[in-house]
Amino acid sequence: MANMTNIEKTSLIPNWQQELKSAFTNINELLSFLNLNVEDLSLYSNAAKKFPLLVTRSYAERIVKSDWNDPLLRQVLPHPDELAAHPNYLSDPVGDSSASISPGLIHKYYGRILIISTGACAIHCRYCFRREFPYSDNSAHRSQLDSISQYLSNHTEVTEVILSGGDPLTLSDSKLQHLLEQLVKQPQVERIRIHTRIPIVLPSRITQALIKTLSSTPKKVIIVIHSNHPNELNHEVSAALLSLKSIGVILLNQTVLLRGVNDNADTLVKLSHRLFDCSTIPYYLHLLDKVTGATHFDSTQAHSDNIYQQIQERLPGYLVPKLVREEAGKKHKTIMAKRL
Repeated sequence: MANMTNIEKTSLIPNWQQELKSAFTNINELLSFLNLNVEDLSLYSNAAKKFPLLVTRSYAERIVKSDWNDPLLRQVLPHPDELAAHPNYLSDPVGDSSASISPGLIHKYYGRILIISTGACAIHCRYCFRREFPYSDNSAHRSQLDSISQYLSNHTEVTEVILSGGDPLTLSDSKLQHLLEQLVKQPQVERIRIHTRIPIVLPSRITQALIKTLSSTPKKVIIVIHSNHPNELNHEVSAALLSLKSIGVILLNQTVLLRGVNDNADTLVKLSHRLFDCSTIPYYLHLLDKVTGATHFDSTQAHSDNIYQQIQERLPGYLVPKLVREEAGKKHKTIMAKRL
């Protein structure tokens, strides 16, 4: 092994990890790839200082070139509007800090806990509600798993564990398997829910090894993906989702209502149809979490209600997501509009 060449060493790294290492982190390089020019990059670069650019090449290839208004580009490109301060937009808009029990463990809702499994993501969404989350002090490393297991033993009402982050599927197969094995040991845990954007932004991560890891757990596995626009759901994404469905994983989707991205009924109707083609049920349509740096993505309540009424009129009930907002300190999501 000591005499292994660099090429041989690289061949041992899974393709998805190689792809992740080649993600765009430089604004100029991304704009050049997309045939976009800007005279002054300084304001864009300043926006990236607090929350760096990160976008996989797989996702970038789905962005329409030479189009500043492309809805996928708007989700990932640092923008000068992020520098605008507003007193109602906060670093912790959903109250994660007040619900933190110990490093990496959040308990907000009855019957389920959330584990911050990692701070790593495959993409930096500019509206991310955890863009300022202190991951270095609040991620569930192996050293914290014993205390989390003890907490579960003391709270037998908890029947569901949510893996979040960051993105849990950026963990290596071995780390993910170890985490799942620890949760399987808890007899009262019936369901393991994984919140991830990986199948959308890095579909190559959905490998046979990952499928084997997920299918080996005796607990029910639910994967909640995050797609905001039908253009995100290309053939590779569809294949990844269908492979997860083939082993009995329940697939749900959460969408964030974003101004200039998907705040119109046509887009959301197409998204619901496309998700269903990919064996995924539209679950939540989230109003924007009011996080610092995301004011330009927000819509008025009246506009949101109008869009929601339109999609209800155009979709069968099983394809209509619930319109919700998450509010700090509340014991459940707030339903913002009733179904017709």
